[in-house]
Amino acid sequence: MMKRFVVLMLFAWPLPAAVPSNGETLHYTMNWPSGLSLGEGELKVTRSGENWSFEFQFEAALPGFVITDRFVSLTGMNRCSLQLEKDLRHGARTSREKITFHSSPGKATRQTVGGGKSEMDVPACAHDALAYLFHLRHELAQGRIPAAENVYYGAPYRVRLEYKGSQKIKVGEAMEDADRLLAFVKGPSSEFQLELFFGKDAAHTPLAVKVPLAVGTFTVELVR
Repeated sequence: MMKRFVVLMLFAWPLPAAVPSNGETLHYTMNWPSGLSLGEGELKVTRSGENWSFEFQFEAALPGFVITDRFVSLTGMNRCSLQLEKDLRHGARTSREKITFHSSPGKATRQTVGGGKSEMDVPACAHDALAYLFHLRHELAQGRIPAAENVYYGAPYRVRLEYKGSQKIKVGEAMEDADRLLAFVKGPSSEFQLELFFGKDAAHTPLAVKVPLAVGTFTVELVR
């Protein structure tokens, strides 16, 4: 369940469509189905030379179990993945992994720190989970929905999006108009659906995500 929770959270997390030249930091809260807080997350977007760096970290506390995870994605100006690093701490278990994308000959190298190493075939412009979400925000800003594609969290996950119209949702103490999308995600051994809400402002601000798990639907909300 913990592994699926982390995969869901990472695919659910939206990124800014037009990142300011000096970067951006967004804060979110994660809530139980009852509304009680589960944890907090932070997304930092920075320019790194000719590339973009996206750092996503969150802390969550389940009964008797603490999660502290950090992800760092590096992309080129074309929003194609160059590298994804994962540092996962789930209770007493820890793991670190790095995926390096090679545009030619269309390969990616996946290596676990202190563990194994493998290669997989990828398209010339592949997207890891964070890079894909950056790509998604860019496409939404252009009035488009990205076509279905494989997204790389480690193994490839097939992601397909559907636009479901406009809906008012509560953000903090206020009601805001939002565009609603459904994301259908299929991995090697799992299949799930996410509900995404983006603001109607020029930046298509990510407002909320609903994350279904066996114990109920969790909500990720922007903190204004």
